Amino acid sequence: MSSGDKRGKKADYFVKFEELLKTNNSIFIVNVDNVGSNQMHQIRQSLRGDATVLMGKNTMVRRALKLLCAQNSIYERLIPHVRGNIGFVFTNEDLKTVRDTITANRVAAPARAGALAPVDVWVPAGNTGMEPGKTSFFQALGVPTKITRGTIEITSDMHLVKVGEKVGASEATLLNMLNVSPFTYGMSVVQVYDNGTIFAPSILDVSEDQLIEHYMTGVKSIAALSLAIGYPTVAAVPHALINGYKNLLAVSVATEYTFAGSEQVKAYLADPSAFAVAAAPTAAAADSGATAAAEEEPEESDDDMGFGLFD
Repeated sequence: MSSGDKRGKKADYFVKFEELLKTNNSIFIVNVDNVGSNQMHQIRQSLRGDATVLMGKNTMVRRALKLLCAQNSIYERLIPHVRGNIGFVFTNEDLKTVRDTITANRVAAPARAGALAPVDVWVPAGNTGMEPGKTSFFQALGVPTKITRGTIEITSDMHLVKVGEKVGASEATLLNMLNVSPFTYGMSVVQVYDNGTIFAPSILDVSEDQLIEHYMTGVKSIAALSLAIGYPTVAAVPHALINGYKNLLAVSVATEYTFAGSEQVKAYLADPSAFAVAAAPTAAAADSGATAAAEEEPEESDDDMGFGLFD
């Protein structure tokens, strides 16, 4: 490929990158380790109409971002995350829905020597169907076995590789012999960019109820602190007004001073029995009214079968 063709492709890439940045509010920075071309095609197909996948060399992506930073400095926040085998997914749709679509496409893969285990790998108990001559291979890895009807049987589950550890050549060979494909590979979301803010993908799993709960906890804390130090804030004003009103009632009750709000309180304290006598007939009247209403409720006639005139 000539240098002119390379420059032309780079220019086209910069134009496409800029267009996607300006026409989409959100970006998923995704890791594409071990994602093959066929799987990438399937992911693009599943996202069609909702999001656009753009891959490119990190050096080219950084250069494009630095050029665009002259127009909008907010793009600088993306540059530190352009490292490793990553790509971009641009979207204007619901972030959780798009994230789930991105991560849903995963394929099973055999363990390869030298690969980091993304999950714990167990060798399940059971008959392997292998001849006894391979017993020493299992013994070398510490896998408990016995001979059953002329074949090797694993007597108990064996934790072969821990998450984050490198898969050894012997472990990879054993898993392949047993036809165990312990790993699945696909796109994983590294960071999320949304309208100038970058955050971890785990934030998308926070529910609205949790947000409201955290918000109310903060409001209560601010109100309590404000009341304790006597510093007025919006959160503390309602409590301060109520507490002030309670203090006024207490002063009115303790002195000869009376205002409209304290008259009933003083009357009650002066003669509680009067309120008890007044409350009893009211409750009785309510009970009798409910009983009468129940007795007077007409039964449905056979003629109208429970339907009104205009039903």
